[in-house]
Amino acid sequence: MERQIKIVSDNRRARRDYFIEETYEAGIALTGTEVKSLRSGKANIQDSFARVENGEIILYDMHIGHYEQGNRFNHEPRRPRRLLMHRYEIRRLYGKVREKGLTLIPLKVYFNKRGLAKVELALAKGK
Repeated sequence: MERQIKIVSDNRRARRDYFIEETYEAGIALTGTEVKSLRSGKANIQDSFARVENGEIILYDMHIGHYEQGNRFNHEPRRPRRLLMHRYEIRRLYGKVREKGLTLIPLKVYFNKRGLAKVELALAKGK
């Protein structure tokens, strides 16, 4: 049985508010209850953005709802999440964001064919 790509959250407003120049795929460092909430579709990336800090890309304001059976081990819904990319890609993005005044905006969160949580990150300029 072949797995399909499952889109969890889509940021349609980003395409209206920004000119998209390039897109990248990045992994997300998540805890167990966050993955379970994502699989049930409880995510919102409407107002989220990313920044390059200390050689890492951090995603801010992404909301992942609480997991129902998570009890005391549940996660913080709006905590900053680290995005996983190669070091040379991070350096390249950092240079473009600093030099041209571009912004890093997540376009969608999805599970790829291998079942890993990914973010489609866009290098965008405001309209």
